[in-house]
Amino acid sequence: MKLAVAATAGAMAAALAAPSMAELPKKVMLTAYGVGTSGYSQAVALGAALKNNAGVTMRVLPGKNDLSRLAPVRSGKADFSFNGLGTFMSQEAAFVFAKRSWGPQKTRVLAFNFGDNCLIPYVAGDLGVKTAYDLKGKRVAVIKAAPALNYNVYTYLRFAGLTWDDVQRVEFGGSRAAQEAIANGKADIAFTSTISNYPRKQEATPRGLSWPATPHSDEAGWARFFEAGPYYIKKLCTDGVGLSKDKPLEGALYPYPVFMSYPNISDDVAYSMTKTLFESYDSMKDAAPGMKGWNIDNQKLSWVVPIHNGAIRYYKEIGKWTAADQENTDNMLRRQDVVAAAWKTTSATHKDNDDATFYAAWKSNRAEALKAAGFAPVWTEWPDPK
Repeated sequence: MKLAVAATAGAMAAALAAPSMAELPKKVMLTAYGVGTSGYSQAVALGAALKNNAGVTMRVLPGKNDLSRLAPVRSGKADFSFNGLGTFMSQEAAFVFAKRSWGPQKTRVLAFNFGDNCLIPYVAGDLGVKTAYDLKGKRVAVIKAAPALNYNVYTYLRFAGLTWDDVQRVEFGGSRAAQEAIANGKADIAFTSTISNYPRKQEATPRGLSWPATPHSDEAGWARFFEAGPYYIKKLCTDGVGLSKDKPLEGALYPYPVFMSYPNISDDVAYSMTKTLFESYDSMKDAAPGMKGWNIDNQKLSWVVPIHNGAIRYYKEIGKWTAADQENTDNMLRRQDVVAAAWKTTSATHKDNDDATFYAAWKSNRAEALKAAGFAPVWTEWPDPK
């Protein structure tokens, strides 16, 4: 009897001493941005933490564009994604997601990375660029089938009152080719994170590196910026190439990566993954650039995409979930329903029309449906997907 009591006490002590990891499948798959990006490096760091702390093997599948990252999650081949703005664009069936084979996606978020970095275009340092106003006439590296990355450059152009007509677009097949184009003289501007490996490499090239600041005192510039990109926040960036607390950059940030999935991931699995992510934080916070952005205190849970029910359970459990967060998620779920209904109607009405006619109808119907429901469309025009 004494032995049984001692064994029980020992087991309880061991359990209390060990990290409280939630139950997860032994194998999971997560898609991420391409090798060399900060998003990929962070995904690998999370995989190592899951293996060490929870015995979970996580395969990281790099994707060169929005479609290749999201398609495996949509099909069920992958469970999660360290995605970006494509999480929102796919919900809206905008840009490449306006293809008939895609349409609006019922995306859900588990957690966000809000770090001390910026998400911003970087520019070859030999062009004398100081602010976004200096981007006029430059060559912008755009990525085929990656509207999220490309649109981000447009958002910075809007800060300066510019449009795509004021720059030269040069198309590349993937992120790596686009980023390397700056060094080899084929382009001048590419969108990135200040903590990505690419700007670090660019800084060491003969062309050098510069960041186009968006001065926080420029109210007119920020009004244009937020109209184009309501998912951003102003950020005084201190983490990144050439940046520090003593040498900050006035820029902007939206969550990247966005840890997302679909509702088909059960609430229990989503809860367990969210819980394990934050309970692993101390062991992975220094494992890759930008990992400190996963700190629980950095979570801003009212965004443009709803939070997964399983993740909500965890946030409620730790006292992080607010009534305002619930109201926002409810509104975003309603927004998804509005977009889905508009898509269903447009698809039925224009099923026999050519793609150009369908796309024109969809852009108009989507915008009208969102406005009627009290939502801002954000996007009303975009290049037809190929």
